[in-house]
Amino acid sequence: MEFPSPLQPATLIKRYKRFLADVRLPSGEITTIHCANTGAMTGCATPGDTVWYSTSTSTTRKYPYSWELSQTTDHHWIGINTLRANQLVEELLTRQGVPSLAQFTHWQREVTFGDEKSRIDFVLSNEKEQKYYLEVKSVTLLANGKGYFPDTVTARGQKHLRELMSIVKQGYRAGLFFAVLHTGIDQVSAAKHLDPVYAQLLREAIAIGVEVIAYRAQISRHQLSLVDPIPFVE
Repeated sequence: MEFPSPLQPATLIKRYKRFLADVRLPSGEITTIHCANTGAMTGCATPGDTVWYSTSTSTTRKYPYSWELSQTTDHHWIGINTLRANQLVEELLTRQGVPSLAQFTHWQREVTFGDEKSRIDFVLSNEKEQKYYLEVKSVTLLANGKGYFPDTVTARGQKHLRELMSIVKQGYRAGLFFAVLHTGIDQVSAAKHLDPVYAQLLREAIAIGVEVIAYRAQISRHQLSLVDPIPFVE
């Protein structure tokens, strides 16, 4: 996908209040930008890193700039805007870029399902009326050369795993898609050191048939796309 507007660079001063960050523009001006990422963003928000932001033309937005990417001093690119993950997965599905899902040619987004009233990212279907439930997670945590999810305790993520297991027990296929938005990550694991409950639930989910798919993004200031399947390592 190409970004909706040309990205502009700035230098990160600090992220705060979860949805905001202060940056220094090349002119020296300090401004506040919006950050569409509710996670801990460990390793993704280091002061001094280069921030790449898009600009909204909406007249109702208080903060017209949106933090899209980080470029670290280690020369890694990171996708910060987690809203892009579902867009990237949908783009991948459209071009039938996931062989195990190529038979599914239609889908619905944000469908309510399960006993805990979750919203699944995609419900895929085909002409045989088969269904596949797909939950998408954005991965940006790099530690010791490996990628991990989650980057903090996630009650919401735990609930999604319980719902996916319930779906499989009902006879449907279900999967967890790790959209890896960090160019330094070449494999993904559950972060049992941060959320052991999530890691245990994921082991149980895999054991009963929940499928795990992981793709790494190709990232530049001009575009963002999921291109490389990478291994999930338990």
